Amino acid sequence: MNARKFLLIIFSLMGGLASNAQSNLLNAKTPAEIGLKTAAQLISDNDKPLAYGYVHDRDILMGKTVWEIIDLSEKINFPLYFPIDENIGNDRRSLYTALTNGIKKGKITEVYSDSYFNTKKSFKDIEASLSRIDTTDAGREQINAGRKSISAEYILRSDLTAQDVTQYKIKGFWYFDKRQSELKYRLLGICPVTPDVYTMNSDEKDYIELFWVFFPDARNVLHEAKAFNDKNSSMPVSFDQILNSRRFNSVIYKEENVYGDREIKEYMKDNALNQLIESERVKEKIRNFESDMWNY
Repeated sequence: MNARKFLLIIFSLMGGLASNAQSNLLNAKTPAEIGLKTAAQLISDNDKPLAYGYVHDRDILMGKTVWEIIDLSEKINFPLYFPIDENIGNDRRSLYTALTNGIKKGKITEVYSDSYFNTKKSFKDIEASLSRIDTTDAGREQINAGRKSISAEYILRSDLTAQDVTQYKIKGFWYFDKRQSELKYRLLGICPVTPDVYTMNSDEKDYIELFWVFFPDARNVLHEAKAFNDKNSSMPVSFDQILNSRRFNSVIYKEENVYGDREIKEYMKDNALNQLIESERVKEKIRNFESDMWNY
């Protein structure tokens, strides 16, 4: 009898998790009812990101800060890039859209201009980097002719979208927890890399760091935003889970060092292969510290 109750509890929990994808999908009588949870579902939901455990400074035996690049052209990183079309449903958004919407609505406030989180930025500060408004030659002729307003067809607006994001840069801290005897990773910041809005339509684009988000501040927003699960669409995975569990491929492009945290490309110039080898060397140096702890 106890075994039956245990199985019922397990299946009910699995059903509750599965309903997070498109709640009420099979019971809806109109499309507007899709995604609406029942009162029982709202009560049973505990939809919050898993809290980080407290780590005392004395428990950190070794620590190293690294910066990495996530290339969105790699297949394993597609969940962070797609969907670029926002007309397929309100529950399907890209990581870029989740971040920018969170900043716009004030849910993400810890936004900075660099990875050291020195200069804070508001949505108004980054808004100029997200769109460009230009005037055609015909519009300029209207201005020169003395017209107070320009015809709408002569005003061109270019907006950065999720399709324009080529990479994400992340900053994280690897540390060895001597209390648990385990090498761990804590994500500290994330930054979308996009073309400069003033060069996005040209052949030679200038790529910039759009903004840096202090990751712990964005966890609630990224937990609510779900990425598509290609293996089981009824069990989506949140962006918070993907990033914290490192379900992506990345390359280290910088580590903290005595030379002012210089990038690998600054001392491995004009040789992409050597830069990749150096990136792997930095990664192995961190991993070897954990394995060396068990050598006597």
